[in-house]
Amino acid sequence: MAASTASRELFTEGVRAVLIHWPVLQIAVDNGFGGVYGQQKADWMVDVVQQYFHDNADLQQYEVEDFIAQLMDQEFDTVVDDGSLPQVSVSLLQVFSQWQQGALQQLKHTISTLTQKTSQRAKVTAPPTQSDDSDDDTQAMECESSSPSVSRTDPPPPQDEEDGWTVVRKKK
Repeated sequence: MAASTASRELFTEGVRAVLIHWPVLQIAVDNGFGGVYGQQKADWMVDVVQQYFHDNADLQQYEVEDFIAQLMDQEFDTVVDDGSLPQVSVSLLQVFSQWQQGALQQLKHTISTLTQKTSQRAKVTAPPTQSDDSDDDTQAMECESSSPSVSRTDPPPPQDEEDGWTVVRKKK
């Protein structure tokens, strides 16, 4: 295994290229999902992931996916369900494999490709808000009022128990 400091830094750069250009992490950082220290958490995540690879031999794709998903959940309160975790995991495994085999020129090329391919940041825009007197609200109200009426009996009034609690029971 390549163990020199320079090559290890190259591996860290590869992990950074994969994670920092991952749209899910970009969105989480840009929108403050990690709090005010979101960018620092993203940088920390790079270090933690590269250390995870060094500490564990023969990692499988599902293990990397689970680890990244756990980090995103714990640090950014984000559940990743967009299908990108397998892609990120495969990219990380590829970068690690290249580093482990000493294919540093190939690793540099992979890093270059990752940074060029994803040079634009992902953007999220909020849907336009509607005013309270929009036509949609009026239509919804009209639909509700034109629905067939259903006879309902009012629920019994709440009962006060001896301990001061109010018990509300649903009528069957």
